Amino acid sequence: MAFTIAIDGPAAAGKGTIGRALAAHFGFAHLDTGLLYRATGRRMLAGADPVAAALSLGVEDLEADDLRTSEVGQAASRVAAIPEVRQALLDFQRAFARRVGGAVLDGRDIGTVICPEAEVKIYVTASDAERARRRHRELTGKGQDVTLAEVAEDLRQRDARDSARAAAPLKPAKDALMLDTSTMSIEEAVAQAIAIVAAAKR
Repeated sequence: MAFTIAIDGPAAAGKGTIGRALAAHFGFAHLDTGLLYRATGRRMLAGADPVAAALSLGVEDLEADDLRTSEVGQAASRVAAIPEVRQALLDFQRAFARRVGGAVLDGRDIGTVICPEAEVKIYVTASDAERARRRHRELTGKGQDVTLAEVAEDLRQRDARDSARAAAPLKPAKDALMLDTSTMSIEEAVAQAIAIVAAAKR
């Protein structure tokens, strides 16, 4: 039986962490759809045509070590604004979402475009300042030399581009449940998300 959990939200709000935790808790498969766009953006930076890159992504592309850099993140946001790239990745995501045994997908347009019929839709958000602190901690923990101000500006640019793009802009689905993690620990945010899904499965 298929059961789809769609998680959307801006960068560094916690949607990936929550998505992985929900998948582990309920025994569902998990897809971080942002990796598809990061992998496409990474190949574009290496000189590939973004549409051709999206059409020919392989598993090895999703396992590259440098997908989480700021440069690749910006490239991902740029290729995500290209309608032909989004279309190229659409069928893969939809097929994953309806796999037998359940699936959790997190991204920016899961509940609005990829899986509008998902059984559960959660929009994960957090304050700009908190998201910048989290991403700065993540990047510096991986040895990247970036300032908090640089990270905050990077997120501001990505938010603006993701929300303003014509193709599948970042926004909550009308029936999504909002989860603001600004003042929550990871454990608290995951517990709330689990409660949301458990209520829907009854």
